[in-house]
Amino acid sequence: MSSKLFRASRSSISSTSDAPDGQKPPLPPTVQFGRRTSSGRYVSYSRDDLDSELGSTDFMNYTVHIPPTPDNQPMDPSISQKVEEQYVSNSLFTGGFNSVTRAHLMDKVIESEANHPQMAGAKGSSCAIPGCDSKVMSDERGADILPCECGFKICRDCYIDAVKTGGGTCPGCKELYKNTELDEVAVDNGRPLPLPPPSGMSKMERRLSLMKSTKSALMRSQTGDFDHNRWLFETKGTYGYGNAIWPKEGAFEKENEDDGVDQPTELRSRPWRPLTRKLKIPAAVLSPYRLIIFIRLVVLGLFLTWRIKHQNTDAVWLWGMSVVCEIWFAFSWLLDQLPKLCPVNRSTDLNVLKEKFETPTPNNPTGKSDLPGVDVFVSTADPEKEPPLVTANTILSILAADYPVEKLSCYVSDDGGALLTFEAMAEAASYANMWVPFCRKHDIEPRNPESYFNLKRDPYKNKVRPDFVKDRRRVKREYDEFKVRINSLPDSIRRRSDAYHAREEIKAMKVQRQNRGDEPLETVKIPKATWMADGTHWPGTWLTPTSEHSKGDHAGIIQVMLKPPSDEPLFGSADDTRLIDLTDVDIRLPLLVYVSREKRPGYDHNKKAGAMNALVRASAIMSNGPFILNLDCDHYIYNSKAMREGMCFMMDRGGDRICYVQFPQRFEGIDPSDRYANHNTVFFDVNMRALDGLQGPVYVGTGCLFRRIALYGFDPPRSKEHNTGCCNCCFGRQKKHASMASTPEENRALRMGDSDEEEMNLSLFPKKFGNSTFLIDSIPVAEFQGRPLADHPAVKNGRPPGALTIPRDLLDASTVAEAISVISCWYEDKTEWGNRVGWIYGSVTEDVVTGYRMHNRGWKSVYCVTKRDAFRGTAPINLTDRLHQVLRWATGSVEIFFSRNNALLASPRMKVLQRIAYLNVGIYPFTSIFLIVYCFLPALSLFSGQFIVQTLNVTFLSYLLGITVTLCMLAVLEIKWSGIELEEWWRNEQFWLIGGTSAHLAAVLQGLLKVIAGIEISFTLTSKSAGDDLDDEFADLYIVKWTSLMIPPITIMMVNLIAIAVGVSRTIYSVIPQWSRLIGGVFFSFWVLAHLYPFAKGLMGRRGRTPTIVFVWSGLIAITISLLWVAINPPAGTNQIGGSFQFP
Repeated sequence: MSSKLFRASRSSISSTSDAPDGQKPPLPPTVQFGRRTSSGRYVSYSRDDLDSELGSTDFMNYTVHIPPTPDNQPMDPSISQKVEEQYVSNSLFTGGFNSVTRAHLMDKVIESEANHPQMAGAKGSSCAIPGCDSKVMSDERGADILPCECGFKICRDCYIDAVKTGGGTCPGCKELYKNTELDEVAVDNGRPLPLPPPSGMSKMERRLSLMKSTKSALMRSQTGDFDHNRWLFETKGTYGYGNAIWPKEGAFEKENEDDGVDQPTELRSRPWRPLTRKLKIPAAVLSPYRLIIFIRLVVLGLFLTWRIKHQNTDAVWLWGMSVVCEIWFAFSWLLDQLPKLCPVNRSTDLNVLKEKFETPTPNNPTGKSDLPGVDVFVSTADPEKEPPLVTANTILSILAADYPVEKLSCYVSDDGGALLTFEAMAEAASYANMWVPFCRKHDIEPRNPESYFNLKRDPYKNKVRPDFVKDRRRVKREYDEFKVRINSLPDSIRRRSDAYHAREEIKAMKVQRQNRGDEPLETVKIPKATWMADGTHWPGTWLTPTSEHSKGDHAGIIQVMLKPPSDEPLFGSADDTRLIDLTDVDIRLPLLVYVSREKRPGYDHNKKAGAMNALVRASAIMSNGPFILNLDCDHYIYNSKAMREGMCFMMDRGGDRICYVQFPQRFEGIDPSDRYANHNTVFFDVNMRALDGLQGPVYVGTGCLFRRIALYGFDPPRSKEHNTGCCNCCFGRQKKHASMASTPEENRALRMGDSDEEEMNLSLFPKKFGNSTFLIDSIPVAEFQGRPLADHPAVKNGRPPGALTIPRDLLDASTVAEAISVISCWYEDKTEWGNRVGWIYGSVTEDVVTGYRMHNRGWKSVYCVTKRDAFRGTAPINLTDRLHQVLRWATGSVEIFFSRNNALLASPRMKVLQRIAYLNVGIYPFTSIFLIVYCFLPALSLFSGQFIVQTLNVTFLSYLLGITVTLCMLAVLEIKWSGIELEEWWRNEQFWLIGGTSAHLAAVLQGLLKVIAGIEISFTLTSKSAGDDLDDEFADLYIVKWTSLMIPPITIMMVNLIAIAVGVSRTIYSVIPQWSRLIGGVFFSFWVLAHLYPFAKGLMGRRGRTPTIVFVWSGLIAITISLLWVAINPPAGTNQIGGSFQFP
């Protein structure tokens, strides 16, 4: 599929014109555009008018050249683009369903002063035109751009008016503007201007022009065979950096000459070095591990066979229940253990990454970064549950990450549309002006200010700069003030809104008094709005929700908090008015965008998955990074080089088949004993490493670096070659391979669906991705930029070195207006978003389903464990919060099991062991049914005086010993190759039983009721008891919040404790004591109680302050069991406790 097929005009949806009438997708509601002028008036535009006014060159395909005259003074393209970008960053874009897309120019975003030139609402001079209070155009350093040599200060809007309607005359000196002077102003900061594009090319075509697949343009690859990947750019202009392999003059006409291509000799002479290595587990550990798995499997088989053949005739009911449970446990253990047969470790080489992508070479003489762009997504929904200070710290850690500034973009999704989150992000952008350069200057780790300033270790260790102590003290003082501003935002917004509301009421009363005269006045009722810092209504959710201003009903909002940085480094100078010396320190900041998608009643917004898909579309239009890093608002970057580590896998040989790189989740604020296994180290260090040896780890919702093309639902490159399925016949595969041999590689890079068509029908793309031609045009660009370097003959589907060193396009208003349209609530209607494209809808655990769909298409994933934790976050240490977290996960697994995402229905492209791992994901909650029965079996055994076997003979004890010993040996070996500790393994075992008897059982109940009867049940908190010690870091650990999930574990504990007392009493007072049965029952009861010990400890709270509800339930359960026992075995007429009753 050649990239020329993607070229479509942005002013109309022309890609559907060739489709049959029956296949045309429905047109969305019309989106209009408008601009708010300095006087506050909104002017509506069509798409063509908007683009032409903004100086876009997309429609310069004229046949008549009009020379510049006093009546025709076009604005210089380089200046217009910069000024437009500044205008975009100072505007709040809103729009949505059947509404005008508006750019609200904001001269003030927060109460405090914005002090960075990239930030929205940055300080600057005012326009000198009378009656206009807009800001003067400025450059990257914030210096005023003065178009005329007289120095007259003029804003962007007034300058456009002067050029277009004022005859190109300066309002100050009344002389004509000189374009040559504008050029000097533009290049004064040392940044080379982008070369003018050839006429007739759209914006996306300028970003990437693949070579046309014509015979005259054939080139030879490193192997000597024809290769469609050895190209770069082919346009009508000249080129700077980026032409890694460029044909010599007239080479295209010399089809038969091999010397037509100037190939660097270093590609052949210098040895190729990989970016990553696979570190296999030592055979001395892995071989015994696999052997013991086999031995335990044999022992389990023999044991179950023996159990089935040897019934307990005295208590068949007890024997039957135990055998059924044991068979299920063996099956569940097998599903969990088989995917662990091939664990691996991996390592990266950041030095090689720097050498390949950021070292001067003949293809990249300046050593400018050739790394692909990364768009970081941070999602938040409710500032009351997710504190804005936590989210702001996450944003600061992203902005300070060690990755090329011009290649990094951060998008914050506020699904609640709260002004509190908006202003908190603006405050974070303002503080980043000091924090980010400070981190770069002194190589700070971690780059989350809250975590850094709370470090227990010596902060001055290994710091060599003499001014570090002074700088740290000043930055710390600024951070303390920053926290005060963030924490005071709720009160500040409320006071501001009350003041403006009172002013509006006074105005309304004055108007009423003027209109009615002496008539009695009525009370004026005005909706209580939420006001922004510039004195206008907040378009999102108001503090007092009203129509069109509530959480489920508000317009789409996009605000560029930090505009895109300049392409070249911008170093601080000694005369900067900053608190710290930033000489020779790059002071640029990455692009930061606030996004709140449109929400309207009657639409299913699909929670977090829908918010993430909105970010995917908006980012594709605004920055289009080929890779996406997904983070929760409470997970910050702990290792500033984490993105580089992940990029090593994506850019290595074969990296084009990797859909995502999953990093382990690490948590802070966990109690030292990790009472409820919050670290989850068994899953992240054992299971995930094991899956890495198969097709890759599952996606766990955060800390994941995605390939954008994989999220779009495309198949991996060379998917037919790597098809591991055994269902296709040999002849069919050979035929497909033969057809692929004649298809160019770039055509095969983008394949979607199960059809065998090699040429994709682009007319169907609007049905899949929606009607945005911006979005469709960006797809081949993202695919090309995400390819690994073609620096080795074995690298397939690569790109030439130096291709990504060209500057990115500047951001204009039409681009942001298009981004507004793609986050509208109607955009996904009748498309494949959420079905095949983007995050998948229909499950509480959308992360697992999204990863499953990618693996099902043949993609691979990689697990990246860094020496220094890549990301860190928070986890609930409270028992009830932890149970509800596990309940949500288990509910999602049950939904997966009853959906078409069940691994039993997986495609042949998924490996067998990977399929077993996904099958276990959907099945594990059902183990709770058998687990809760098995936990009651010891008590039933003690009550009845029977046991699961006839007698405790040697055979039973031998099998039991063998199963236990092999389990312990497997645990020791897992600890050996994974690096976890024995205590962590034991905590995981304990919480497996706690969760299995509470949250998992509730999840199964929810799932069955939803599937069978369509009834949804939610388990919520009903009461809360908090501790008194507010200074304790782990005070939340001792808070007891009652929930119905606690009833089954409490019942199990009480029943087993009473059963032990009853069993001991019966045995002591019996005429013929049955000590073997007592020992067996008591042993298994203690096994259950030992696993439930953390749960019992959590119920006690701090220093034995147990809530009354626990005593009430315990008393009710004890009384019920006692009455039941008296009814079953009345004391009169017997001299033996419990002797006359016989269970069936």
